[in-house]
Amino acid sequence: MEIRPKNREVLIAVGFFAVGMLIYQLKLDLVFGGDDRPTTIGTRLAVLALACVGTVFRRSAPVFALVLATTAALLDLTRGLSLPVIMVFIDVLFVVSMDGPRRLHRALIGVVALATLGLTLTLAVLGDWRESLYAGLQMFSLVCAPVWWATNIRQHRESAEQVARIAELDRRAAVDAERNRMARDLHDVIAGHLSAIAIQSEAVLSMPADSETVRTVLRSVRENSVRSLAEMRTMIDVLRADDAVDEPVTVRLADAGRLVDSARAGGLAVEFVVDDVDGLPVAVDLAAYRILQEALTNALKYGSSASVRVERQVRRLVVVVRNVARGSAGGTGTGLVSMAERAHAVGGTFTAGRDGDDWLVRAELPL
Repeated sequence: MEIRPKNREVLIAVGFFAVGMLIYQLKLDLVFGGDDRPTTIGTRLAVLALACVGTVFRRSAPVFALVLATTAALLDLTRGLSLPVIMVFIDVLFVVSMDGPRRLHRALIGVVALATLGLTLTLAVLGDWRESLYAGLQMFSLVCAPVWWATNIRQHRESAEQVARIAELDRRAAVDAERNRMARDLHDVIAGHLSAIAIQSEAVLSMPADSETVRTVLRSVRENSVRSLAEMRTMIDVLRADDAVDEPVTVRLADAGRLVDSARAGGLAVEFVVDDVDGLPVAVDLAAYRILQEALTNALKYGSSASVRVERQVRRLVVVVRNVARGSAGGTGTGLVSMAERAHAVGGTFTAGRDGDDWLVRAELPL
């Protein structure tokens, strides 16, 4: 059963008061000083009760609690400072210094330092320097030590909170970077599928209605549409997540035949040669697939034929796509930038440009 903070403070105050009553009954209360007139236990308990009220408000109203505890300590001092009041005063001073407002904490440091130094110097000037040293040590143990201890705890806690804030900022920056990368992936994937759909649809319009090729192209259009919607749903789910999550890798370079079939259905003559690509590192596998997808999309837009070569060497994977470009363009804009970023992200190299009458895309990815 969890105790509410306010009730917990009341229980602590009651505990202090009960312990104080026991100490008074056992006559173990007087720490130093005294009074020629005997002080009744009722007076002692009344002063202790005043200090315990301060305990109840030490977190909710720290200034009020400190005033009550200090007043009780000064009243008790006039008749000889007693152990129960000292216990409550030190507790209130410690908690207020540790959990109170920053401005109050700074003020307490200055007040207790000046009070200790002032009492020590005053007694040294007016009386024996030995007595002033003894009084200064007592003052230090009563007011300086709790504030000093609370200050150390407060600094460690603030340092831990600052480290936690920095870690949270780093996490958010990493999440934002991941979101941006996934947004780029979404653009690449959807753009590739939609480009293929547009080109294949245009090809269908120029064919006889009963042609078997029409049905083949329409099947490819449907496959690209379904795949595009699936990719979009997956990416949107990831982008909506509160925490960074790994991208569900649903494609592999071993599935590149589907890309080639889709390009062929759109009217692109593709020569496809691929080595064994099983067991590739996941990052390299995905990067190579996306680079090939974007390169074939560009070839479908700007060329009539293309050759694809995926070569697995000892320390690198080489992806080469060459197509005869129609007109003056072989691919520009975000597609080339995206392919370069993917290659560089896994420590590879990327080149794209004219090679005679052809447009050449080449990516070398380390294994």
